[in-house]
Amino acid sequence: MSIMKNINKAKVMVLKDQVSYQEGQIVSKTLVQNESVSITLFAFDKGEEISTHESGGDAFVTCLDGTGEITIDGVKYELHEGESIVMPAKHPHAVYGKEQYKMLLVVVF
Repeated sequence: MSIMKNINKAKVMVLKDQVSYQEGQIVSKTLVQNESVSITLFAFDKGEEISTHESGGDAFVTCLDGTGEITIDGVKYELHEGESIVMPAKHPHAVYGKEQYKMLLVVVF
């Protein structure tokens, strides 16, 4: 049984090319989803957002393309390509595409 899905194995790839921008939308592609970990790629069109919510696990975000704004406990952080931040479990957080923005999200429960 394979744990990872929706992605090629034993093949070099560029993560940001694995999910595409769509006008006026947030596109997501789930790579792993189980009781221990969730790994998802996201592409936000400019101005799109995931509103404030909390997660049961620590959420590790890496910017793959563009500029995103991460809000944690009401404090805004700007993420650019190659930068990462951890949104701690049980703390309110939100994600906003300041421009088109792609990110890798790894949540560890």
